[in-house]
Amino acid sequence: MSIYEILGLTLAAMAGGVINAVAGGGTLVTFPTLLFFGMAPVQANATSTLALVIGTSGSIFGYRQHVPSVRVWLRSFVPASLLGGLIGSVLLTFTSNQTFSKLVPFLILFATVLFFAQGLVRRLVNLEQKNAPARYGTVLGAALFQFVVAVYGGYFGAGIGILMLASLGFIGLHNIHEMNTLKTILGSLINLVAAAWFVISGLISWPQAAVMTIGAVAGYFLGSHYSQRIPQTRVRQIITLIGLALSLVTFYQEFMR
Repeated sequence: MSIYEILGLTLAAMAGGVINAVAGGGTLVTFPTLLFFGMAPVQANATSTLALVIGTSGSIFGYRQHVPSVRVWLRSFVPASLLGGLIGSVLLTFTSNQTFSKLVPFLILFATVLFFAQGLVRRLVNLEQKNAPARYGTVLGAALFQFVVAVYGGYFGAGIGILMLASLGFIGLHNIHEMNTLKTILGSLINLVAAAWFVISGLISWPQAAVMTIGAVAGYFLGSHYSQRIPQTRVRQIITLIGLALSLVTFYQEFMR
């Protein structure tokens, strides 16, 4: 790697860590950066997942006091998350770089739309109101939805946090801290099982992964430290703009040139 690639990947991973710590969506930065430096799409997605998973898992420490309150829900969602994450990562393994390249613009656009709709989703599930009445649904239905989210998460990953928040809201949870605890744990499990499969499959570019892991750890630390000072609406606006720009660039590269 050149010094420019090392610096670029480190900064991208730091930015991804900060974004994930504050709002989620770091994949929208790390994945295209790896593509920019010439990595094949499938390998780039796998390397990005591994680089970010350590920081994501580490963020559970910040929510440790809420784990006892959500333990009963973990019993329902952990199996679905692990199985779905494994299936999604296996699907990626059997996807050619050419096919995945065609899917990338749509995946990035889909993740961006999820970020753009975050405020609407929060209002729909009554996250903005601390004392809003809980909405109850079937745990089985929510677990099936979590399975679908996990498959997508194992395959690409960006935007799964918003999907999980919506699901958790619909089954009756309204405490945002408990919901974020569940979202963080389940997201970490999805990425962890996907990263393990990518390692076994030989899809990881280890030099780039090592550089990005260092950047991601630093980014998660900075993001968790300063996240309370950044308005969430502003962060969502920035991520949406980045995602739209990346979607336009990738659409142009794949279909217009």
